[in-house]
Amino acid sequence: MKKTTLLLLAAMVAGSVFTTSAMADAKKGQKFYLKKLKVCKKDGLKNGAVFAIKHDRKGWASIKDAGKLQEEWTKICPHGVKKIKKMKPKDVTNLYDFVWKYASDGEVPSCG
Repeated sequence: MKKTTLLLLAAMVAGSVFTTSAMADAKKGQKFYLKKLKVCKKDGLKNGAVFAIKHDRKGWASIKDAGKLQEEWTKICPHGVKKIKKMKPKDVTNLYDFVWKYASDGEVPSCG
């Protein structure tokens, strides 16, 4: 009984560690925006909040479901085309999580 309980506990801990690292992260998306998409200021986007509020949560989700996130981001920020096209899948996921979290009907960010 003790071995079964210990094994179950170990499996739960391992599962929680793996799922946490695989999930998207709005903070990482924010960092990506701040680091790689500063050039969006040339398009009139003074910060990441303005970038994120271009759509509501449903709008961002439907764009993601259609597989057109990067295409939409290049429309919003034409000066960032090179950086957006070179994004890794994890960066796309993280930036999506950022724009979804801080969409026009989402939370109010305290970011630049």
